[in-house]
Amino acid sequence: MPTLEPPYTLIRDALRESRVIPFLGAGASLGARDQIAARADAFTALPSASELAQYLADKTEFPAGEPLDLAKVAEYYDVVGGRDPLHRELHKIFNRDFPITPLHTFLADVAASTPLLIVTTNYDDLIERALAAKNCAYDCVIYTTNPTIGERVLWWQPGAAEPEQINPNKLDLHLEKNSIVYKMHGTVDRRDAERDQYVITEDDYVDFLVRMTKNKAIPAIFAEAFQTRHFLFLGYGLRDWNLRVVLNRIEKDLRRPKNIKSWAIQKDPSPLEKRFWQNRGVEVYDLTIQDFVAQLAYR
Repeated sequence: MPTLEPPYTLIRDALRESRVIPFLGAGASLGARDQIAARADAFTALPSASELAQYLADKTEFPAGEPLDLAKVAEYYDVVGGRDPLHRELHKIFNRDFPITPLHTFLADVAASTPLLIVTTNYDDLIERALAAKNCAYDCVIYTTNPTIGERVLWWQPGAAEPEQINPNKLDLHLEKNSIVYKMHGTVDRRDAERDQYVITEDDYVDFLVRMTKNKAIPAIFAEAFQTRHFLFLGYGLRDWNLRVVLNRIEKDLRRPKNIKSWAIQKDPSPLEKRFWQNRGVEVYDLTIQDFVAQLAYR
């Protein structure tokens, strides 16, 4: 049976008409890089989740025989080393100019003429740098894990020198005017390490899901877009139960209609992942992000 191709032209046109929300997962930032040594001083390319987990595990003498799940390893680091040392370690890794991928450049090209709402769970600043390289004005909204900030988000307005701490449901954004990057799991702040935010430990994910139930994890201004636009998942696998819970809350809390088509690009998805995607009403296509972007650009 021939492999089905993604509806490239349909997706491209929907992006250009602000009718698609790209969701960028860890795989979206990796590009076509080779394997790299799992040491912070050798991270010349962004580490994968497993590489980052291995690095943090080596730092803490993580118990042998335990699964190297990043959230669990980060939780252990927090327990034995403390939150501040964990943040310093993460900042050291992500505070560098990793290569911008063709995906980020493609999205920035679209955003230069069409306002996009881009959601990312990555800590890196690749999409921000890609947008800046195209002189594209954008708002950046950052989920926070710092207890002194509470349940507010950090809002970077275009050209601002400092972010504003604000209740997520009081954001005054104009989705039809500027592109918006929502960093749903925090981010590195390369100007001030004290502003780093990371949803990375098991407790962080629990807190995030609690805020989801209180309608404070996803700003209210995004509700209509989440209800009416297509989703395009890039760099995700649905073995990640956290993403499945987020999608479940979006469907239930925001009453997202099930007849809105969404797409996922994932190389070699397992039969289980295919079933999970289909259960969410998402068509998954078996190819690399690099090949997908090349075809979008070609068309």
